[in-house]
Amino acid sequence: MNNILVTGSKGQLGNEIKVLSNDYKDIEFHFHDIGTLDLTDYALLEEFFNNYKPNFLINCAAYTDVDKAEKEKELAFRLNAEVPGSLAGLCQQFRTKLIHISTDYVFDGKNYRPYKEDDVPNPLSVYAKSKFEGENRILEFNNSIIIRTSWLYSSSGNNFIKLGRDKKELRVVYDQIGSPTYAVDLADAILRIVHSAITNEKNFIPGIYHYSNEGVCSWFDFAVEIFKIANISCKVYPIESKEYPLPAKRPLYCIMNKEKIKSTYKLEIPHWKDSLNNFLNTYKFN
Repeated sequence: MNNILVTGSKGQLGNEIKVLSNDYKDIEFHFHDIGTLDLTDYALLEEFFNNYKPNFLINCAAYTDVDKAEKEKELAFRLNAEVPGSLAGLCQQFRTKLIHISTDYVFDGKNYRPYKEDDVPNPLSVYAKSKFEGENRILEFNNSIIIRTSWLYSSSGNNFIKLGRDKKELRVVYDQIGSPTYAVDLADAILRIVHSAITNEKNFIPGIYHYSNEGVCSWFDFAVEIFKIANISCKVYPIESKEYPLPAKRPLYCIMNKEKIKSTYKLEIPHWKDSLNNFLNTYKFN
């Protein structure tokens, strides 16, 4: 029986992995969040690894409040850089394979083509810099897969549906371009990678990979499509980012090249509109 530790299990991605884990009867999952496993307590982590000796660690835990991080730099770096580095060291010590989730925000958004894994990052915000530092600390050990993703959404997170039903109109930026990622799709891809590595250890190929749904849109396009499918009457107006200033800078161009993860792990990635339809068909409107 393979043991898998999933951290950040109450977040959007961790929650979807928990749901899909029911399809993997040959795997024993251990789901933990801050309430059951403090990732900043190294002694506690070491004890956990020693007791359970997980074959895989899927690290979904992170400090994700992009704007608040501007004022909480120390905490952001502790959770997004120091903790992943500690986890990677423990994974090497206990021969555990690590899958860590990072972000497209490590790039500055000034590219003219989809970002590849070997493009040089230039993070703009405290959050982005802390995530990039986490990547660097993990890469000191050759036992890890880092998956950068973008615009993650699920039923458990904040989303346009809740905003659209509460307001008659919304102003949404149209000059930030990227690819939405349905958390269910990413969770499925991660578990397929894990199962492939269980079948054959050589299938676990360390390095950085990009994953988001196929296709491209702006936040404005995304909101309009959601309201159209969900039959929400909220009017959406396009605005520039400068009209909606926030504490943290966002990259304007967040499109990532996903050929590496598709070819390496034989993944078929759905288009964002198809995944959005799937999401809305299962969304529980209260």
